[in-house]
Amino acid sequence: MVVRTDSYKLAVLGTLTMIMLISNGCAQPGRSRDRAVSLYVDAMILHEQDEKDEAIAKLIEAIELDPQFAMAYSLKGDIHRDRAEYDQSADSYDAATQLDPWSFRDFFNLGKVTQIMKQFLRAVKAYVRACELEPDHFGAHLGAGQCYYELEDYDSAYEYGRIAGQIDPNSSDTSLLLGDIFEARKDHEQAVAAYRRALEIQGNKPEIMVALARAYLGTQRYDAAKELLASAIQLEPKNAVAYRYLGFAHLKLRDIDTAVANYSKAVEIDSSDWVAHKNLGVVYMLKAINNNDTGMKAKGIEHWNTSLDINPNQPKLRRLLEKYSK
Repeated sequence: MVVRTDSYKLAVLGTLTMIMLISNGCAQPGRSRDRAVSLYVDAMILHEQDEKDEAIAKLIEAIELDPQFAMAYSLKGDIHRDRAEYDQSADSYDAATQLDPWSFRDFFNLGKVTQIMKQFLRAVKAYVRACELEPDHFGAHLGAGQCYYELEDYDSAYEYGRIAGQIDPNSSDTSLLLGDIFEARKDHEQAVAAYRRALEIQGNKPEIMVALARAYLGTQRYDAAKELLASAIQLEPKNAVAYRYLGFAHLKLRDIDTAVANYSKAVEIDSSDWVAHKNLGVVYMLKAINNNDTGMKAKGIEHWNTSLDINPNQPKLRRLLEKYSK
């Protein structure tokens, strides 16, 4: 049990008084409202003591007494978020924003938890409202940009990412986002510049190194990509994506055997990587054609089939498979 000091108790009483003043406009009058506020303060203390179940029970009771109690929904959202119960957290924050449409905190937190759940449309709406409420908030603009990127609305993603970069020019996350947007637009040179900036800020982080190498591949700088990917793999030996791109770099440099080795390593690390399976099939098929090797052809067809099992929506690969399976 945590022992409370007098100063702490006074602070809680001050909070209670503030909430009671805020709650004067609530639908539930008199004793119901006062009881709801008292339960909310109990929940605050229980939450701080890490007694989450008891805190949520108090908040549920408070909400039953006063269904318009936005702060109770907000705290309930916090507790569910801390427990990685993101569905319940999002619903609680959503209720809080309905009751208090001026609460930046609840809109921002709603954006964060729905982004975690990959509900990007729901998240972007929350982030955009948060940006309206606090136009200089970095995290809200970055979150909006990231979610617009996932929704493939690259113009909106760029606009929010650009503003986030103005708010915090030293953020590697913003540079990484802008690099991703430029890559999606096939503007590889701009992507290279953005990813380089991210590396300058963050240092040798494999995620950024792989992204920069991908942009180098787009500009046909295969040797530069190869060196960067090799460095990323030294830092993160189980990085399947780095091996996949390294396979592509060696393929473009006409080093087929090394391409096979790297693609094979990629699928060994991540057997669900349908792109690596597809490309490994391609290099096996090239070896089969060059050497008239039916064994290599069989391996190529096997990896193409695996790629299609994982991702059936590959019409070009299906046509290739039909052609070479005859």
